[in-house]
Amino acid sequence: MDTTELIKKVRKIEIKTRGITKQLFSGDYHSVFKGRGMAFSEVREYQVGDDIRSIDWNVTARYASPYVKIFEEERELTVVLLVDISGSQNFGTHSQFKRDLVTELCAVLTFSAIQNNDKIGVLFFSDKIEKFIPPKKGKTHALRIIRELLEITPTGKGTDVGNALKYLTNVMKKRSIVFLVSDFITPGFDEHLKIASNRHDTIAVQIYDKYEEELPKIGLVRTFDPETGNLDWIDTNDKKIRQEYKSWRETMQKNLANICTRNKVDMIKIRTDESYIAPLQNFFKKRERRK
Repeated sequence: MDTTELIKKVRKIEIKTRGITKQLFSGDYHSVFKGRGMAFSEVREYQVGDDIRSIDWNVTARYASPYVKIFEEERELTVVLLVDISGSQNFGTHSQFKRDLVTELCAVLTFSAIQNNDKIGVLFFSDKIEKFIPPKKGKTHALRIIRELLEITPTGKGTDVGNALKYLTNVMKKRSIVFLVSDFITPGFDEHLKIASNRHDTIAVQIYDKYEEELPKIGLVRTFDPETGNLDWIDTNDKKIRQEYKSWRETMQKNLANICTRNKVDMIKIRTDESYIAPLQNFFKKRERRK
């Protein structure tokens, strides 16, 4: 993609997603995420009515008089996008690939954060860490993230969600809002998700195509696995094959749902042939009801 074409694509996505952000998500984002953390402010002498659990015993011992820690609501948040850019993202049977949907969705989340004066960063991963852009504020930074979403090409072919989560917990010490965006086809990240969700407010966003849920009955089909490079033939007219695939997919989805539930991770499911607006709105409403 040459520079001129890239600039045009960045501008097109900016115009579309900024409009959606302003109209639909800015208020929801603000009400759901603002003030979810508490930051240390100061130490002052104990006053009648203060919670004794907030007493700072070290300072109290030093001055021989009770002192308490004062906390205030955090106004500035940090958002991190963990974005799966493995080969399976280049799949879609309708108007867009999963990769296209991921780009637009992440642009909406990016502008939502920037509009609320929050920092946002992104970690691109496949079966390795492809690129990490540390959280910052500002429109210039947001446009950089969008350019990377459009232009980045993975060097790895597979998917390793666990490795991405492990990297996150190593580099992000401050509690953050983490959107983990993937199709979650590859298992084996339960323990890393547990650690990450204990440190960060983690939301799993599953991007999928409707034909990944159930094979269509369309005869003999040649398939290509973008992560392994394997070519194969599948007879989709074979009822047994379709049922086996459906059972495998249902089991995988149940396992994913159980992993998220165990680790108190909210989950958003978005299909390539449907708008992402309703799933995001439903997520915000669900969060708002829980507050």
